Amino acid sequence: MRAPIVGISLGDVSGIGPEVTAAALALPRVRKALVPVVFGDGPTLARFPVFKRYAQATPETLGRAAGPTVCAVTTLAERDRQPGKPTRAGGKAQYSYVTAAIEAARAGLVDALCTAPVSKEQISRAGIPFMGHTEVLAEAFGVEVMMLMDGPRVRVALATNHVPVSALPKLLTVEKLVEQLALLSRELKAVLGRRPRIAVLSLNPHAGEGGLLGSEEVEIISPAIKRARAARVDAHGPLAADGLFSKPDDIPYDAVLAMYHDQGLIPAKALDFERTVNVTLGLPVPRTSPDHGTAYSLAGTGQASPGPMAEALLKAAQLARARAARR
Repeated sequence: MRAPIVGISLGDVSGIGPEVTAAALALPRVRKALVPVVFGDGPTLARFPVFKRYAQATPETLGRAAGPTVCAVTTLAERDRQPGKPTRAGGKAQYSYVTAAIEAARAGLVDALCTAPVSKEQISRAGIPFMGHTEVLAEAFGVEVMMLMDGPRVRVALATNHVPVSALPKLLTVEKLVEQLALLSRELKAVLGRRPRIAVLSLNPHAGEGGLLGSEEVEIISPAIKRARAARVDAHGPLAADGLFSKPDDIPYDAVLAMYHDQGLIPAKALDFERTVNVTLGLPVPRTSPDHGTAYSLAGTGQASPGPMAEALLKAAQLARARAARR
C-alpha cells in the first residue's frame, strides 16, 4: 500500500511548530511512513535543510503530491516570523495554514491532517474568532466531532471541549452523550476490530454520591449510558475520575469519556506527555496534533522535542492506512 499523504499545517511560525515539524520529518521512521505536504510560510520553511529537497507548490497549484511537498501559503515579512515574538500578522498566517490544509483535504489532495500548535490568543488578536482546531474542523466539514487524547496507556475522549466550567451543566444532555458514545464506539471499533469497552466519568466528585453532590449523574449521565447500552455500545459508569485513574496501568477499558477538558487532559498528559496524540474523531479524514502548545520560550533555542510531533504524524498515517483498508 502506498504511503498516505498527510497535510501538515505549520502552526504559529513564532512558536516551536516549524522546528519540531522539520525535525520530525527528518526522522527515518516518519519519512518511511508518509508523504508530507507542509502548509506554511515560504521563508520560514526555507530555513530548514529538510525542506530544500521538497517539491514546491502554492494552494492554487497544489495537486495530489507524488512526493514530499512544501505548499507556501504566505510570505511573511521578517519581523512577523521571529521565534518567540508573535505578531498579529503571524496570527492571521497560522490560521491560513489550517484552512489551506482543510481545503486540500476537502478536495481529496491529502489523506489525513496533522496540525502543529497554534496560539488561540494570537489568532484572536488578528480579528479571527477561534476557539480551537476541533471547532474549526467541525464547522468546515459540517459534522459532529469529538476530541480523543490517544496515548499508549489510556485513551481519553471529551464530552465537551473549550468551554467554561460554569457552562457544563447546560451543555451535558442525555441525547448528546448518547451520540458521543456511539461515535466513540464506532470510530474505535474500526481501529480495534471489535466493540470497545468505554468508561464514562461522572461530572461531580464521588460520582455525585447518589445525588448528594450533584444531580447530573442521576438525571443525565446514567440515563445516557443506559440508552447507549441499548444501542449496543459497551459503556460503563458513571465512574469517579480519581478512582479510575489511580491505577493507570490496570484500567479495564479501551477508552474513557471525560465530561470536561481538564478532567480528561490532565491524566492523559501526566501519564505520557511525549506519546499522547490529540485525535479528532468524526471527520471524513483523520486529524491529529501533538499534545502541546506553541512554547514561545523554547522557540528558536533548539531545545523543543520533536517527539510529540513525530507521534502525531505517525498516528495520522496509521489512521489513514486503516481507513483506506476498510474501503
